[in-house]
Amino acid sequence: MATDKRKVYAGAALLVVSSVLILASGPFDIGISTTIAGVMGAVAALGLAAGALLVGTSEDGRAV
Repeated sequence: MATDKRKVYAGAALLVVSSVLILASGPFDIGISTTIAGVMGAVAALGLAAGALLVGTSEDGRAV
């Protein structure tokens, strides 16, 4: 049971942080280069995938 909660919390944290990274690297002019924005977007996309995987596999049975 504790592992399931830990997976949900870790997945939710990854989803939130990755969403913030994508929004920060997007259309807002915050003074970062295009290369850094692309790397941030790529890392954020991997974070979203990992977060969704953690939340989807947090319970027993088949993954969502």
